[in-house]
Amino acid sequence: MYEPSEMAILMNQMYAHNLKIKNEIIAGKIPTEFPQDFLNIHTAELSDFKSRSERFQAFSTLFVTAEKDVFNTESNIPIEDRFNNAVGLCISCHQTECTGPIPRIKKLLIK
Repeated sequence: MYEPSEMAILMNQMYAHNLKIKNEIIAGKIPTEFPQDFLNIHTAELSDFKSRSERFQAFSTLFVTAEKDVFNTESNIPIEDRFNNAVGLCISCHQTECTGPIPRIKKLLIK
């Protein structure tokens, strides 16, 4: 029986949280609290057939920075742009590491 890795579980949680954030932004609410669980991207166990490459490390660091920017209430960049930047980093990483979720991730983008 399939058991998802810690990383797969975390990715699904991050997707669900970002979907909630997207809906809040569309409704005119500004998110204010960065979810600390997102930091687990640096330590969550990967599937047995995956390894934590330098590319993954770089993308995960960029993602955390971009995600924190979503919650930066002092930023002059529109919230939609900051959010789409974080989602774009997810897509960019998945183009190199695990392409399957890309269509689902693209649904997070605010048009």
